[in-house]
Amino acid sequence: MIIKIGRNESMSEKNGFFHRRKKSLIIFSVILFIGIIIFFNLNSQREKSVRVTIEKVKKQDLTSIISASGEVKPKKNVNISAQVPGRIIKIGVKEGDEVKAGDFLLKLDSSQYEANAERDGAAIQSYKEDLIQADARLKRDGSYYERQKKLFDESLISKDQLETAKLQYDISAAQYNAFRHQIEQAQASLKSSVDNLNKTTYTSPIDGIITSLRVEEGEIALLGTMNNPGTVLMTIADLSVMEVEVQVDETDVVGVQLGQTANIRVDAFPDWVFKGSVTEIGSSALQKLTASTTTEEAKDFKVVITLENPPKKLKPGLSASADIITSEKKDVIAVPISALVLREKEGPKGTAKERKEEEGLYTVENGRVKFQPVGKGITGEMLIEITSGLSENKEIVTGPYSALRQLKDGTVVKPEEKKAGEK
Repeated sequence: MIIKIGRNESMSEKNGFFHRRKKSLIIFSVILFIGIIIFFNLNSQREKSVRVTIEKVKKQDLTSIISASGEVKPKKNVNISAQVPGRIIKIGVKEGDEVKAGDFLLKLDSSQYEANAERDGAAIQSYKEDLIQADARLKRDGSYYERQKKLFDESLISKDQLETAKLQYDISAAQYNAFRHQIEQAQASLKSSVDNLNKTTYTSPIDGIITSLRVEEGEIALLGTMNNPGTVLMTIADLSVMEVEVQVDETDVVGVQLGQTANIRVDAFPDWVFKGSVTEIGSSALQKLTASTTTEEAKDFKVVITLENPPKKLKPGLSASADIITSEKKDVIAVPISALVLREKEGPKGTAKERKEEEGLYTVENGRVKFQPVGKGITGEMLIEITSGLSENKEIVTGPYSALRQLKDGTVVKPEEKKAGEK
């Protein structure tokens, strides 16, 4: 009995050992499982995702434009200015009148200029009469000198007598030439007087419309000086050919070429879009006066766009804006300009001097981003052409700007939910 009891106790102890070992394995497995869960939770917490806007790359039509502002101007615009001073006694037109070349415009008081012309004419007549007398004396003294020469050759008179005859002949010749030059001078003066007289009557030099009439009858028209401009009497414009003169920034003007088409919008006609083409490009920058009254070189260039079939309602001086089409491409890979990112690219040795900047996009693969350098083409209003480094239907990050700044290769991203109303 004693031996039997000892065997049963030994078996009970063995069963208890295995039971305790099994229980320990179960507890260890549970703890390991919980540890794995905690590890992955901690790891996922460390690798936070960034919410971004993701779009698929697609082919689109692109139009590269250069925008500039300016004003409407007629191609032919003539300022009629005072050529001689005088009181305005008659105006034959009013602002808005249509005139033809040669039509009467304005008349100045011409009494003083008529008197000057009459004086010069009388002086010419007087000099001509004096010239007739001088010519007669010259012929007489010339004949006398020829006779004295023959007598001297025959030794019938002295040399002094011959020289006296020669001197009288020379004096007569000089008087004749003096009267002749006086006549020429008086004729030139008469020509000037007649020219001034003609300048008191103004006729239209071109076909056009009186766009500005700045004087009234009775006013005095004054000539311009070095420091003061003369009186501008009126302005005539040919409105059949209208232009828009705009100022283009120096960074854009290199892309403007003659013949490029443009869409013109005039503030006074908000619902109209006018067509035109570039007909003139300034060769030097425009000059501006600064507040300190000193001149400095502006960074804008003049570009002239000629309008096609301008309406009669279009008037000079209206404010306008132009979109000059510099290039167009059909069915090319294009992405939003905001998607482009500029980052530093380290050289082989990683030194600061060897770092260069590269431009590219962040593509999305399996929820993570990767920086992809790309080649650029033409730029549209909101899109830019990608010539290399990107294929169609590739997913890229397009924003927001704050998210693009913190992205790095391998960053986990989540697409932002589109707001109601967004496409």
